[in-house]
Amino acid sequence: MNSVPVLTVKPWRALFDEKFHVVVGNLPPTQEVTLHSLHQSEDTDYWEAFGHYVSDAQGRVTVAKDPSVGGTYEGVEPMGLLWSMRPVPGSRTGLRLRRKKVHTPMVVHISVYSGHMSQGFREQVALASVVTERWYMAPGVRRVNITEGGVTGTLFLPPGPGPFPGVLDMWGGGGGLVEYRAALLASHGFAAMAIIYLFPDHKKNTTIGYPYFENAFRLLQDQPLVATDRIALLGISAAVPVVLSITAYSKTVKPRCCVCISGTHTGRIGATQSIAEAYSRIEKLYKKACRYEKNHIIGRDVFLPIPEDIDLKVEMGRITCPLLLVVGQDDQNNATVESADDMKQMMERAGNSNLLTTLSYPGAGHLIEMPYSPHCKVSSFLMPISRERGAFRKSDHSCRQSVHN
Repeated sequence: MNSVPVLTVKPWRALFDEKFHVVVGNLPPTQEVTLHSLHQSEDTDYWEAFGHYVSDAQGRVTVAKDPSVGGTYEGVEPMGLLWSMRPVPGSRTGLRLRRKKVHTPMVVHISVYSGHMSQGFREQVALASVVTERWYMAPGVRRVNITEGGVTGTLFLPPGPGPFPGVLDMWGGGGGLVEYRAALLASHGFAAMAIIYLFPDHKKNTTIGYPYFENAFRLLQDQPLVATDRIALLGISAAVPVVLSITAYSKTVKPRCCVCISGTHTGRIGATQSIAEAYSRIEKLYKKACRYEKNHIIGRDVFLPIPEDIDLKVEMGRITCPLLLVVGQDDQNNATVESADDMKQMMERAGNSNLLTTLSYPGAGHLIEMPYSPHCKVSSFLMPISRERGAFRKSDHSCRQSVHN
């Protein structure tokens, strides 16, 4: 009598950045199998990943210790079924997997198939399948809409009495309200507030400047469950000049520390300048960007060379709190490597380089996101001010671009 293969995924329900353990048992020894993951996004697009394995002498495949010999990832990669997800063949171009409804899980179907397959999964019958849930909000996390003081955002509060360290979370040039990072931070004990600062309405963007960010910072400080002296600023991509500018020049925003991911100190935002004014100048630079295959835009060169004129970049000597820079060495969207080098030199000259820490990841591109986030080599992008659409190349590598440790 033939044994029935058994597929287990533990834990089957977990936070997005938690590891799971995938094991296949009851296989014949040295059997070739393919493990396959499938997810349908909120935009109804399908994403998949797969790895080719050979069962051991006991008829088992343990993903945490056995190497994949082919597929969308190779080698011993416990989370390869997540981070190497890509749109299924025939999908729309320029897709990026982002979660909008953070109060519901990302559902992933994991299956095991006989043989080493690379396509046609829907036409085959799986040996076994399991449904898993990946959450951004842990049980007990509260989601609060923020509309006070002219600020639009969402506050996520961890369970418990507090006070909690706070994070003011700002995303990049795509604009809108992006909540999943703040939700995940709250799941790990931070009171995190994600805010919109780039609106679809261009007229609204002409009113967004220092007062808006200062109000947002005060709103987070005034929350009863937030430790007022332990608030960080977190920005990625186009938000980095915002974070650095208000940290250096605002008289009221005094963060405990700053984290800047894939950004630059050029494009300084003046105290009386609006986001619309500052970003219009940057968008004009992109018109000179070179184009790659399939008309993909390479943005990094438009920021080079890094200007010497201090009026065109943030005075890094004015930073008085710890600063963490996170840099992808294959960033094709922004001159982050050169910017990080220049920021370090500026802080060394000013005598505050002891505040700077730089994490630099070989092979990583522009979108450095939460652990196990799927790689995005090229994404469709809508300019926040002009509303022009383009396909921006994030990396030249096919490696994962999220920080997994």
